[in-house]
Amino acid sequence: MAIRILPPDVAAKIAAGEVVERPASVVKELVENSIDAGAAFIRVEIQQGGKRLIRVMDDGCGIPADEVPLAFARHATSKLDTVEDLNCVKTLGFRGEALASIAAVSQLTLSTRPATQAAASRIRVEGGHQVALGTAGSPAGTIITVENLFYNVPARLKFLKADATEAGHIHRIVSHYALAYPHIRFTLLSDNRTTFQTSGSGQLFDALAAVFSLETARQMLEVAGQEVAPELPQPIALYGYTGSPSLHRGMRDQIVFFVNKRWIQDRALNQAVVQAYHTFLPVGRFPVAVLNIELDPAQVDVNVHPTKAEVKFQEPRLIFKAVQRAVREAVVAAAPVPSYGTHLTPSATTFTGHAGDPGVWSSAFHGHSRSEAGQFGFEAQRTLPFPSPGNDGLEDAWPVGDESASKKLPPMRVVGQIQQMYIVTEGPDGLYLIDQHAAHERILYEKLAAQKAKADVPRQQLLEPAVVELSPGHAAIVESELEVLIGIGFEIEPFGGTTYRLRSVPEMLKQAEPAQAFIDIVAEIADGAIPLAKETHEKIAITVCKRASVKGGQVLSHEEMRELVRQLETTVAPRTCPHGRPTMIHLSGAQLAREFGRI
Repeated sequence: MAIRILPPDVAAKIAAGEVVERPASVVKELVENSIDAGAAFIRVEIQQGGKRLIRVMDDGCGIPADEVPLAFARHATSKLDTVEDLNCVKTLGFRGEALASIAAVSQLTLSTRPATQAAASRIRVEGGHQVALGTAGSPAGTIITVENLFYNVPARLKFLKADATEAGHIHRIVSHYALAYPHIRFTLLSDNRTTFQTSGSGQLFDALAAVFSLETARQMLEVAGQEVAPELPQPIALYGYTGSPSLHRGMRDQIVFFVNKRWIQDRALNQAVVQAYHTFLPVGRFPVAVLNIELDPAQVDVNVHPTKAEVKFQEPRLIFKAVQRAVREAVVAAAPVPSYGTHLTPSATTFTGHAGDPGVWSSAFHGHSRSEAGQFGFEAQRTLPFPSPGNDGLEDAWPVGDESASKKLPPMRVVGQIQQMYIVTEGPDGLYLIDQHAAHERILYEKLAAQKAKADVPRQQLLEPAVVELSPGHAAIVESELEVLIGIGFEIEPFGGTTYRLRSVPEMLKQAEPAQAFIDIVAEIADGAIPLAKETHEKIAITVCKRASVKGGQVLSHEEMRELVRQLETTVAPRTCPHGRPTMIHLSGAQLAREFGRI
């Protein structure tokens, strides 16, 4: 077959296929143009999922009359002048392909008027060919109407999904840009019905409430962080919101990222957020997050994807670190205790200063007086660590500047045990039920992590080495992770084939039958039941702690329960076990009163 140059209309349709995949692609390009034009109001109307009609209206700067026909020429743009400008793109659009591509596969009408012009310019383009040009009456700004998308590309048209599916993709585009630009008032109408609207107040919280619901927004934690490095011309700033550990989803699709307010998709950044919730979320669940990364435009290449959905960072390691650290700090600092029937505010569950500060006590105890708090304080004195010498006041039970979780949990008085599984404690604002197994797992996990960080994991030497016979698959795991197993407290050596000789175990396993405990741990590692633990040593540590911890059904004495609660108070993340399950739930005094009909 001879080589030949494609006709211009065929080349235009091929090029359009890279930019315009579906109706949502059209909405994305037009909304980005409206944002670049400085709009304070953007209205999107669609019919039949955008197949029949897409109309985008804005109050932006508009297009001068003499430039309107040029706007539909391929690679015509007002946002770039030289190739050097590609190294520092500050606008959402820059290639000059969007209008030409959309017009090539639709029937398009544009009306636009800068505020300085008396009349609007109106142009009609069908299949890439201009069919009309004139003036019209129109408010300042731009109105673009796209009709019968893909009418001249039936192969693409037949692959579009149902109207509701395509409308859902458009809703996602509009709602995401509403999160990036909360100062812009967005409205979306589908088949003449308003389906989405924001106030344009400029507050990200208001946009979150409009996109996710007010209830979800109230469970979001504010994130703010900064990464400084010598190789960066300016710091990397991160801000936004991330969900509390009690707010999670079965998919990752509600982790939303913006780079300089450009909506992007990045698997590595998603993983950074997921890892920040390590041990806070149940297995197979994912957080909700809306985060914007602000950095020098020269540090990011936005010209690496046909639809501009992906970017390339010059320092991806630093970006990953900034995201993970900022999200982790927010979650650890403000993760609430799960509450039955009510939603706790941070002031109800978090101590942010010295207990002697009246402001701290007044917020923590929700109006309880110091005398009323005394019963809890007495228990706190006996259970909380590091009291100051020479003082026996309640204030001195709380160490100044200590980063332990004792400041994050209210003081609790142990009442008893239910079903040999849950420890009942009384706190300043109601009842706390503590899962003894989950709580002990958290205690052992942090203890083992601290020991490993110091390369000082205590071992329990066995009187007689235990011979362990493994399956080939499990033997392969032991062989590949032998160094990690040794580092965490096991002393094991090959004994021929798939047999190993176990000489010592971590001290915390001294009460367990060593051979069976080792086999169970290897089996759980092989089962891959802890996907959020990225590093192998974390998986092994979590599994060891699960095996060694107090079990449900085990009777504890009052002193044992008090000691377990005391140790839980000293952990960094006391509210979840290493698997992400909650260690406790809270029944507030108000909830108890409602249940008993007192209010």
